[in-house]
Amino acid sequence: MYIEQIALNNYRNYGALDISFDKGTNILYGMNAQGKTNILEAIYMAATTKSHRGSRDKEIIKFGEEESHIKLLVRKNDISRRIDMHLKKSKNKGVAIDGLPIRRSAELYGLLNIIFFSPEDLSIIKNGPVERRRFMDMELCQLSRLYYSNLSNYNKVLNQRNNLLRQIYFNKSLIDTLDVWDEQLMSYGIKVIKERENFIEMLGDIVRDIHKGLSGEKEELKIVYNKSVDENDFAEILKSKRDNDCKYESTQYGPHRDDISFFINDMDVRLYGSQGQQRTAALSLKLAEIELVRRIINDSPVLLLDDVMSELDSGRRNALLDAIKDIQTIITCTGYDDFIRERITIDKIYYIEAGSAVSKSI
Repeated sequence: MYIEQIALNNYRNYGALDISFDKGTNILYGMNAQGKTNILEAIYMAATTKSHRGSRDKEIIKFGEEESHIKLLVRKNDISRRIDMHLKKSKNKGVAIDGLPIRRSAELYGLLNIIFFSPEDLSIIKNGPVERRRFMDMELCQLSRLYYSNLSNYNKVLNQRNNLLRQIYFNKSLIDTLDVWDEQLMSYGIKVIKERENFIEMLGDIVRDIHKGLSGEKEELKIVYNKSVDENDFAEILKSKRDNDCKYESTQYGPHRDDISFFINDMDVRLYGSQGQQRTAALSLKLAEIELVRRIINDSPVLLLDDVMSELDSGRRNALLDAIKDIQTIITCTGYDDFIRERITIDKIYYIEAGSAVSKSI
């Protein structure tokens, strides 16, 4: 699969933009704050309905405008598909595939598999658990519509349960009504836990070999899925910890509290690893993610690299360049001369300045 074209209207700093991509390596270069990342964000939005920055729709629409439009043409299995997305300040976004409106975001997942790699991802090891859960969830949602459905339902039930806990704080007689929500929370939560467990197991097998190569066979990287609660104990935990939940007015146990740990030669990388080891582990994780997606969908995902090359030393940069030779990659950078030309073939180049894109000769 690969992206053929993107067109933007009133998207962030773009009044209008229409550019095409090669199925190989594409470079978007220019000074900072000119709109390079906005193009990658729009691609990610079209594939997942979400901004990788966590921005709300009204924050994305160009200042002074009421709505924004993204059009993305994707070629998959030799068939061209079109994704249209309308972002509106006062309404929910509208999405259509090949001109037909969809009612649920789940219908979009899987049409285009995106892997986004930014400098922030290099800190995924040492940052908080929210980012590591988001890493699991965003990849799993793209790979499995069922996972997306289970996770969405879990989060809805979780919000309802937390609302009830806040009411119970003032009205203790409502505590027995938690049973209804507990049953649903367990039903969806157990499915989420099992899919995450399987995902981390598959990813761990791949990342082990990749990291060995990056470290010159000196280090072995292991990923451990830290479940907040075991699926077999979920019911008992929810029951026994009710008083605690009522005290804090929120659900203290469940997959919304899960985390991932990384160990190099049995050492916790987050706590004791050097910055270099943390970055190498993060790179290994992204490279393993690419390979895992390939194996599952029997195709290559699209890789978005947002100014990440400047954050890597030559050894890690070369490892990443070696991995993208047979995958569509869209790279943002301040200057494409920074790249080692003999290692990769650059197929298309755009200069980005003040919300405009100019094609440059190679």
